[in-house]
Amino acid sequence: MFEKLTYLNFILASIPAVGFGMLFNVPKNALIYCGFGGIITFSTQKLLLSFNFSIEMSTFIASITIAILTEAYIRKNKMPRSVYTVASIIPLIPAGYAFTAMISLVDMHSHGVTQELINQFLDNSMKALAILGAISFGLALPSLYFTRYNRTII
Repeated sequence: MFEKLTYLNFILASIPAVGFGMLFNVPKNALIYCGFGGIITFSTQKLLLSFNFSIEMSTFIASITIAILTEAYIRKNKMPRSVYTVASIIPLIPAGYAFTAMISLVDMHSHGVTQELINQFLDNSMKALAILGAISFGLALPSLYFTRYNRTII
């Protein structure tokens, strides 16, 4: 299911990662790695979606992937984990689902409550929350694993 514009989409996924890296004051030499991290997370998510994974599972695996890849790099460069991971997961944020949920909430306020708007709000908000949970757990689990099993015993 990779189409012609896929490579362009991968390159465009690095722009918000680098932009948020600049916003979070990431060092200049690390911005290129934030861009590569954005490409890796976005391409992993789209690849898994093309294999009919759910969006929650593909986002979870993409965030685990970037967390594992940055684990070796932070040890080499002695930088905090969040320098690379936070900017790299920006392309995974479920903005479309959250926006649709908020629009249905506004429609309920202005046009009255209907069962269709309630279903639309609940569906999109639960999907956005599930994706955000997948991102957070995907980033946390590898760091917990590597921290636990790489301790020095005195």
